[in-house]
Amino acid sequence: MTTDPQGDIHPPTAITRRNTLTLLATALAGGLAHSIIPTSATAGDQIATQLAKDTKMTPMAFVYTEVQVSVPFDQAPWHEINKTIQQQPGFLNKTWLSGVKTNSLGGVYAFDSIENATEFVTGYFPREAASFGSAHNTRVFDAEIVRDASLGLNSPHFGGVPTQKPGAFVYTEVQINVPFEKAPWRDRNPVLAQQPGLIAKTWFSGVKTNTLGGLDAFDTLENATAFALQDFPKAAKKMNSAFYTRIFDATVTEAASREMHSPYCV
Repeated sequence: MTTDPQGDIHPPTAITRRNTLTLLATALAGGLAHSIIPTSATAGDQIATQLAKDTKMTPMAFVYTEVQVSVPFDQAPWHEINKTIQQQPGFLNKTWLSGVKTNSLGGVYAFDSIENATEFVTGYFPREAASFGSAHNTRVFDAEIVRDASLGLNSPHFGGVPTQKPGAFVYTEVQINVPFEKAPWRDRNPVLAQQPGLIAKTWFSGVKTNTLGGLDAFDTLENATAFALQDFPKAAKKMNSAFYTRIFDATVTEAASREMHSPYCV
């Protein structure tokens, strides 16, 4: 932004999603949403359009997938797969995942409804995995009930604004049945906020299972690995539960995820 000699503040001509969300969050925090009046009609139209888009893109369900293959990501046919996935009913965005040491292929998807997410994992995705001649793993999660918990850890799926691009992702799931409103996320969030290298977390709550988990974005593969091997097993032990973890290299999937409008790539 620029300030003229009279002290009036003018917004930049180009309004990005990150700028818009930051402006709105600041205004809402101070109760000043009514005062965001751009001096440029074009800027105002851009903000209105972006806010409408962000509202439309708010997920109601998440899907996690992983295909039991070993394919270096630069050899994976992700561009062709992207085109097909973009046509699936209710699809909003996808963050590609490439397994560290395994080169498994997968992703975290956002959908507009649990119904469309379920149709995806029971209809389209088994056919995609079969085309690789491979078994696969899918999960459906209720996005609506984890919104507040996820925003508390800066999840970009709900409008959080990460300070940097992730270098790695960690997927977690604990074999426990706990309705999310009774889950200890309020106690866990402050602990996670102190985790070295954590950029953002999106909480997951299993549809029909109430399993607890999430997608954690880290700055480096080293910090992600330390979390998956050291911190998370301790947390699962406190719940006396088996668990599932995977570590993914975020750097090799950035272009593919950006093409799918991943909120980590804005």
